[in-house]
Amino acid sequence: MIRPAIGSVIARAWTTLANLLVVMVAGHLLGASGLGTISLVVLAITLVQLLNNVVGGGALVHLVPRAPLAALLRPAYAWALFTALAAFAVLLLVPLVPRGLSGHVAALALLQSLYTIHLNVLLGRQRIAAYNRITALHGLVMLSVFVVLVRRPGGATVGAYVQACYAAFATTLALSAWALARRASVPAVPAVDGLLRRMVLQGLHVQGANAMQLLNYRFAYYLIEHYLGLAALGVYSVATQLAEGAWLVPRSLGMVLYSTVSNEPLAGRQRALTLTTFKTSVLAASGALLLALLLPDAVYALLFGPEVRGVRPLLACLAPGIVAMAASQAYSHYFSGVGRNVHNTIGSALGLVVTIGAGLLLVVAWGAMGAALTASLAYLVNALYQGWRFMTISGARVQDHWPDRADLDRLRRLLRL
Repeated sequence: MIRPAIGSVIARAWTTLANLLVVMVAGHLLGASGLGTISLVVLAITLVQLLNNVVGGGALVHLVPRAPLAALLRPAYAWALFTALAAFAVLLLVPLVPRGLSGHVAALALLQSLYTIHLNVLLGRQRIAAYNRITALHGLVMLSVFVVLVRRPGGATVGAYVQACYAAFATTLALSAWALARRASVPAVPAVDGLLRRMVLQGLHVQGANAMQLLNYRFAYYLIEHYLGLAALGVYSVATQLAEGAWLVPRSLGMVLYSTVSNEPLAGRQRALTLTTFKTSVLAASGALLLALLLPDAVYALLFGPEVRGVRPLLACLAPGIVAMAASQAYSHYFSGVGRNVHNTIGSALGLVVTIGAGLLLVVAWGAMGAALTASLAYLVNALYQGWRFMTISGARVQDHWPDRADLDRLRRLLRL
């Protein structure tokens, strides 16, 4: 597990850095309001992805080893086109993004839907190295094109960001399609009755959890934009991206865990891998957050632009929840890998209740600080539920979650592989 995990960490580290560099450039040239607009565009594309991923999302990772590829791709492609068209119609009626960006959001969502299908197939086949290379190149193209465009006379606009997205998404789509085509000879898998039904049911469980989790992550964006404006949203979006950067190791390990558990028949090994992922994720996230909190707020203003002030207090409020969600990454990918996504859905639903209830009160009372506190509360509730269900299902105990000598020995063995 360690080799693909290291590759995933490196790829995600570069992707996270590239995204932060894009935010830094945008913060200096577009200001806090520009950052707020970009965050709404990204959020709108992500919302479309939630609908697309009912058929073409993470459920494919679980089904790829169990069904013929062609039978999975046909409905996934068709659903991607349908969701993009539906999103365009909805965005014309509901102003979730600024005027003139609805068509771009729908087109970019379609490109992302298609390459996400391909990347999930690569994960299902445990071709994690190819997955990592493609996602790393995505970040490089995004950053390079954006910097070139904003340096042109009059190029410092949100439109430059949209054009950079087109370049990065199209590149990733082409490379992911090529990666699938060049490894066409895979073991034949017999046809499965009721495959489409399984895809939809599995996808609904996964995306039900993801939809509510996204609202946990981003419902505050709309509250902040409504009550405080785009500039305040821009500052908060920087804080959340920095805080969520602490999920670099947890998400990388979680992706490998999902792929491994989906292909691992032994329950004991599934449990052991999940616990190792849990401990490593929590320690890594805690360390990253500590470093971020040690930097004075003036450093963030220097990095992201003079309008980006007050980031450090927001990070402090977000920190407990970020660590909780680092733990949740291990639980979520375990449940997905064993086909029990319902527990991810329930955990996300509990968090969403906290997000809506506390958010409507705290954002109005305390602004962005209230949004950060709400996020921490929601993440903690979600992680506590998932931890309880993981122990019930796997037989793990509370004390198994604490690092011990056996973990160090296991880590040494893994690093020697």
